[in-house]
Amino acid sequence: MSVRNDAPPRGVALLAGLAIAFVALPIVGLAIRAPWSDLGSLWSHGPRTALWVSLVVTAGAALLAVVLGLPAALVLGRARFRGASIVRGIVLLPIVTPPVVGGIGLLIALGRRGVLGRSLAALGIHLPYTTGAAILAAAFVSTPLLILAVEGGLRSIDPDLERAARAMGASRWYVLRRVTLPLLRPQIVAGIVLAGARALGEFGATITFAGNVAGRTQTLPLSVYQTLQSDPGAAILQALLLIAVSLVAMIALRGRLLAR
Repeated sequence: MSVRNDAPPRGVALLAGLAIAFVALPIVGLAIRAPWSDLGSLWSHGPRTALWVSLVVTAGAALLAVVLGLPAALVLGRARFRGASIVRGIVLLPIVTPPVVGGIGLLIALGRRGVLGRSLAALGIHLPYTTGAAILAAAFVSTPLLILAVEGGLRSIDPDLERAARAMGASRWYVLRRVTLPLLRPQIVAGIVLAGARALGEFGATITFAGNVAGRTQTLPLSVYQTLQSDPGAAILQALLLIAVSLVAMIALRGRLLAR
């Protein structure tokens, strides 16, 4: 039996096995304790609606992460200006800030009596406790992951490629569309997957800013929490459904998009 020369040392492989077991153990525990005879309850109105809201919120948050996060990553990764480190720290702050704190901040900023909420209310726009609020909350916590992924990809690109295109007369927009973004495609896809997965599991910011309104803002994580209070078995099944959806989405998106 041949041994690959690029295989890691046995000690590293052992630690890797422990890491996999550490992550897999809670999932195995859920699967063992799940009341599989009640699996049909997942298709009742409550869990089905919560799953649909989760998918809508995840798609909206991932789209918003691309619209806002991609330009931010391009600026932070290429532009040189005073205070760039401070700006980067602020943009990435949601990664280390408790989601509940982020939800409170969104409520103060965009609530009906918030900093911008009053102006929005005057225009007839009321965000709190709406599906839009859930999307904003999920995008708030997930966008920094896309920024990190794209910014890391920018640092790996040889800037001479972009300079060569500029020297040949290409405009900045042309260089961005035909040189930079195609080279960043793997990192953009990875960022979308990470942002989407984070948005799918978001809890704290959502319940604080958007509430837990069934059919409108109650995502699957919120449904799991609420169901756990009265029916732990049903909550376990919903938790496994959430894990399955997350796993399938990450494998399918990352595998198919990166392979093209």
